[in-house]
Amino acid sequence: MPVRRVSAESARSEGKPGGRRTVLVLERDPELGETVDPQRFAAAIGRSQAALIRIPRGPWRPPAAWPAGVKAGAGLLVLEGFMLRCVEVAGRIGSELLSSGDIFRPWQPEDALASVPRRNAFRALERLQLAVLDIDFARRMAPFPEIATQLVTRATRRSRQLVVNIAIVHQPRVETRVQLILWQLADRYGTVRQDGVHLPLRLTHTLIAQLVAARRPTVSAAVAALERAGELSRLADGTWLIHGRPPHSERQSGQ
Repeated sequence: MPVRRVSAESARSEGKPGGRRTVLVLERDPELGETVDPQRFAAAIGRSQAALIRIPRGPWRPPAAWPAGVKAGAGLLVLEGFMLRCVEVAGRIGSELLSSGDIFRPWQPEDALASVPRRNAFRALERLQLAVLDIDFARRMAPFPEIATQLVTRATRRSRQLVVNIAIVHQPRVETRVQLILWQLADRYGTVRQDGVHLPLRLTHTLIAQLVAARRPTVSAAVAALERAGELSRLADGTWLIHGRPPHSERQSGQ
């Protein structure tokens, strides 16, 4: 898709809820309705209108105040692009990658009420599109309870991925952490090729360091070691090619 040039004023306005831009959510994300009967799915698409937020690449500061109808809804659904969410606690940062299909609620009150102070930050790694699933969207989708079930499934998937990420950052060797986090991402975004698994994400060493809770120079050294060992290749476009098998794959067990 061609890159759309956005003025500073337009960028600020598009990063807020409301406005006239809308999208049919089920048209953009048909997997949300995969359990809806095909004869009812067409009707569900027509009722799935939601406000659209477009965010240019770079830091994003959510609005300080959200409309009551937005806060009462399911949240913001990522339709396109990648966002890094970071949480800082006592000088340490935890990060997660959000992408198409993920739901998040930047207005949750827990951060303001927590005994342990924390600070959230968001960064769009590329142009981002979010659908606002407000309370009106929920009412229109009420005749299709399968949609609500899919939204819960999405939230559950995200929580399971976070627990896996926590286990990964507890690995003592940074090389192992880097391998595991890339394989974790490849499960969702990767494409199998003859020469390996292509991960179509332009992950810098700094970004990988945030995801594996390590310092950037340490990650650079780990990546270099993995490249020398033939486990990993960085392609000319900044994406990655993973070779071989995931570490410890022979010990996998059911969940």
